[in-house]
Amino acid sequence: MSDVKAIDRLVEKHKALKQEIAKVIVGQDEVINQILLSIYTGGHSLLIGVPGLAKTLMVNAIAQTLGLDFKRIQFTPDLMPSDILGSEVLDQNRNFKFIKGPIFANIILADEINRTPPKTQAALLEAMQERAVTIAGHQHKLELPYFVLATQNPIEQEGTYPLPEAQLDRFMFAIELKYPSIAEEVQVVKSTTSDRSVTVNALFNAQEILEVQQLVRRIPVPDNVVEYAVKLVNSTRPNLETASDYVKQYIDWGAGPRASQNLVLGAKAHAAIHGKYSPDAEDVQAVATGILRHRIIKNYKAEAEGISEETLIGKLL
Repeated sequence: MSDVKAIDRLVEKHKALKQEIAKVIVGQDEVINQILLSIYTGGHSLLIGVPGLAKTLMVNAIAQTLGLDFKRIQFTPDLMPSDILGSEVLDQNRNFKFIKGPIFANIILADEINRTPPKTQAALLEAMQERAVTIAGHQHKLELPYFVLATQNPIEQEGTYPLPEAQLDRFMFAIELKYPSIAEEVQVVKSTTSDRSVTVNALFNAQEILEVQQLVRRIPVPDNVVEYAVKLVNSTRPNLETASDYVKQYIDWGAGPRASQNLVLGAKAHAAIHGKYSPDAEDVQAVATGILRHRIIKNYKAEAEGISEETLIGKLL
């Protein structure tokens, strides 16, 4: 199949996928889009939202429609790295045998990732970057495709361990979940308080998702679009001579090169699901907020004046 036909097919499959997910999840269209974009590009996502917005249900539904193995890890202050990675135990023949932890799945939901100490948070890093874990000196490869979808509750920050910048940078998207509208909430309440059961069909399998990821990487990008993405990321850095007064006034640290890579990959996937065979600046802008939100660090002045990351990014687009 040619790449043009493959993109046309992806448009149809993406539409069908969203209809399938909509059987379980009401609304949250933009959130689902960004999660799927990160899956099509092989990235990880951080979901930020208050409890009860169906984050877990959403990830579970997406895993089912993609035909992938799904595991949920509830992060708590007493969780140890071996609890998620697995450990070696002695069997009856007194040989060491490796027992796999819950990290060995295609989609990992790291629930409330900021509730666990840095030692356990760091255990995810090798899995996220290398798609492998090292236990007792032996490296164990994880099955591809592999995604970490982590959740964070923005309300209670006391007694939590905020993710360090280096780990936040590993997430392609930081996706903010908002409350549903009244009409959507009415629909949610009606569907969840009846005895109606919904069957979600798998429309993909692991191999097809790997093929989509390769297809996205093969999509050609014009030089001016790459330059636009790099200049956009460059404009977030306040310590450069070229930085605007607005950026110097409100931003402490800007985004790194991984943001430029993710902007181009995200723009490719965004173009593909909209039936375009090559991305343009509008595709970069469409994914910019989710990709830059967690990569720019506001200063005290921005906090004091109530200026959000979204406002700062909007000024730069």
